[in-house]
Amino acid sequence: MKNAMRSILTMAAVLMLSVAAIAQTTVKGVVVDGGSGESLPGASIVVPGTTSGTVSGFDGSFALQVPQGTSKIVVSFVGFLDKEIALSGAQDLGDIKLESDAVGLKEVSVMASVAIQRKTPVAVSTISPEIIQEKLGNQEFPEVLKSTPGVYATKQGGGFGDSRINMRGFSSENIAVMINGIPVNDMEWGGVYWSNWAGLSDVTRSMQTQRGLGASKIAAPSVGGSINILTKTTDMEKGGSVYSGVGNDGYKKTAITLSTGLMDNGFAITFSGSKTEGDGYIMGTPFEGYSYFLNVSKQINEKHQLSFTAFGAPQWHDQRSRYDHRKIEEWRNYRDEYKFNATYGFDANGQYMNVSHNFYHKPQISLNHFWTINDRTSLSTAVYASIASGGGWGARGADKSRLYGSNDEDRTIDGYRDYGVFQRENAANVNGSQVVIANSNNNHQWYGLLSTLNKDLNDNWNFSGGLDLRYYIGEHNRTIEDLLGGKFYIDSKRESSDYLDNNEKLKEGDVIERDYDGIVFSSGVFGQLEYSSGNLSSFVSGSVTNTNYKRRGNFYYDGETSDAVNFLGGNIKGGANYNIDEFHNVFANVGVISRAPYFSTVFLAKDYSNATNDDVKNEKIYSFELGYGYKSTVLSANINAYYTKWMDKGQSSSIDSQDPTKGSVNMTGINALHKGIEVDVKYKPIDGLMITGMLSLGDWRWLDDVEAYAFNDAGQPVDKKGNVVELKSEDHYKDQARIADVHVDNAAQTTAALGVNYNLTKDLKIGADYNYYARLFSKPSEILDLTGEDTWEAPDYGVVDANVKYTFKVGKFTAIASAKVQNLFDTDYIADAYGNTNDWRQATVFYGFGRTWSAGLKFKF
Repeated sequence: MKNAMRSILTMAAVLMLSVAAIAQTTVKGVVVDGGSGESLPGASIVVPGTTSGTVSGFDGSFALQVPQGTSKIVVSFVGFLDKEIALSGAQDLGDIKLESDAVGLKEVSVMASVAIQRKTPVAVSTISPEIIQEKLGNQEFPEVLKSTPGVYATKQGGGFGDSRINMRGFSSENIAVMINGIPVNDMEWGGVYWSNWAGLSDVTRSMQTQRGLGASKIAAPSVGGSINILTKTTDMEKGGSVYSGVGNDGYKKTAITLSTGLMDNGFAITFSGSKTEGDGYIMGTPFEGYSYFLNVSKQINEKHQLSFTAFGAPQWHDQRSRYDHRKIEEWRNYRDEYKFNATYGFDANGQYMNVSHNFYHKPQISLNHFWTINDRTSLSTAVYASIASGGGWGARGADKSRLYGSNDEDRTIDGYRDYGVFQRENAANVNGSQVVIANSNNNHQWYGLLSTLNKDLNDNWNFSGGLDLRYYIGEHNRTIEDLLGGKFYIDSKRESSDYLDNNEKLKEGDVIERDYDGIVFSSGVFGQLEYSSGNLSSFVSGSVTNTNYKRRGNFYYDGETSDAVNFLGGNIKGGANYNIDEFHNVFANVGVISRAPYFSTVFLAKDYSNATNDDVKNEKIYSFELGYGYKSTVLSANINAYYTKWMDKGQSSSIDSQDPTKGSVNMTGINALHKGIEVDVKYKPIDGLMITGMLSLGDWRWLDDVEAYAFNDAGQPVDKKGNVVELKSEDHYKDQARIADVHVDNAAQTTAALGVNYNLTKDLKIGADYNYYARLFSKPSEILDLTGEDTWEAPDYGVVDANVKYTFKVGKFTAIASAKVQNLFDTDYIADAYGNTNDWRQATVFYGFGRTWSAGLKFKF
């Protein structure tokens, strides 16, 4: 009886399983970007009204078991409109094309030269807004890239927006940073101050790094790579969000976004704004910043679209001076150790004071016109302007070094800077203030035009070409901000001017030491020819650029403008990608660049003199890269090797980074070789679990010793100790920097990362990231004292970050609660090192931040 019953139950179970199998059917497909055709990994595919669903793999493909008779599925992906698809039983849906949820994004992407994996032959990494929201927290914006191959990002002194980023050993002046295809690197020295763009994290739609030559077609090329940021355009659908967040050391942030969606009259408007404030992790670094973003788009007809964009981030923040890195043993002698700020102090009335202060507002406005001429031809044109103002405080005068970290006198009993000492001394001195706080003003006006014609010649060939024009005036002067108790100030630098009274008793607001304008006009044309057929895609591109420099001296030259100095440059590059099959691809690219030197290298003592450097010449870059990629449903992996030779580089720096009174160095003819291997991997073993990994091994070295010009603050030639050199002829005095075969400093040459992200439930996601850094060589403090040996190598270190995100419904609103902890285990580590020495006891350092945290809540409607 028991055996019979067991048999009946077994048969019933088999029958039920068979019925269940019969009742299920399989739906397959590949989710792709309807604009570019690129696959969309992580897209959500669900049966409406049920818990049945899945996500697409790295190749965009999915297979979903649905109950028999299911009539539809919904496919969704962040940044795209949901797509509802009717079903008729088991079927292969092929490519499911999702359309952008923003007006004009496709046109902006073309202008911005966004790279496509398995097609564009460059090493590329893309950061989505979802990742920015999950991983950034209250970090600096560039730090969201720290798990990207070849990238090293630190906070430097630790003030708000004072972070820096290196890519493949190249600093920011050699990384092309573009926002919606428009270049934002400074026209005079090429760098980027991230405090000027602090609001970008709120409005970034995607952030893409293209390492090496990159795919950008603009006439000014990158050396180490490019950071391509696409902001929001205008949302297709009506809605918005509000956000509130808090963090360590008084961090607070509020933000709002509002969108009208595309209205019946063809207009669409999106606005975002935020306020961020806090006390700062480092003592004496309070900050307050705002950001705004406005996009107004008008769909005129099927052929024409106008888009107006304005964004900016006015801010002020106190800083830790760049001269305040200290020896390792010295840090332990200070209150709060690594948080110590040597310029943090109090005035004679006991009020907080800091000689290091920055304020700036760099708005950018642009008007874009997208013209679809016909099915095969389009023209994208952007006219833009940036009128910026701001500056930074610093100590000036005979006693200025007493205000910085190299001096441990003039302090309160608690070890803080006693500004009252200087106020009392200056007040008693009949010769006026011997040290003042001066504001280095750096305002500019920047106007540009970028126009790109795109033409499909036939089904396989595409041509794009255009014009890149930029005009820039940088206004640089230094004014007295605070006499520090004195009645007046006499500027000794005026002795070098034939137009100024060198005994004038100057007051607050008067100009001292420097007053000049840097004028730059860059004009270029570019073109690119692309071929795509089957599994092969390739391109060749080139550009020709003329860079025109002038200097107008208002201090020593009574408004006289120098002769124009022109540099004709250009580049030619090409590459190809071949998809071996649906899983494997290989690519290669090669390029030659001739790039104009920067303004600061052309003018020997740019702060004081119109004299030009006769030895300066175009920088030459030769680069080659080879890569391999693999992509399946569960695994995505890339490996690439690069070789970049950089010739005739120019560089300006302080003679001694610890003593600004010695003067500055202007070097030309520097040669370097950067080579390395990069690997990145994403693995999805089960639904909801994502494992990421990265390894970057670099070998970056200077190739030859170089000659250098050294000048003091008055523009006089000096030796490496800062002593004025009396010349017997008109020749400039030269010294030598012995750097042959020395490793490139200031960036970790070995980096690695391991990340785990897991969806515990459909709405709850947790993540952790481990980042490892090694072979960080200290930045020389006295460039002319180098001996031809490597500088001190800082200890390697690893840091763990963790994050959590929970999505839930509150009535009709979607709420997202998120939290982030950086340096979870409060690891001590050296992020920035300085010094010519090989001895750790003599090197000076900045420690990285300890444990920090932030949490926030966003409501979307």
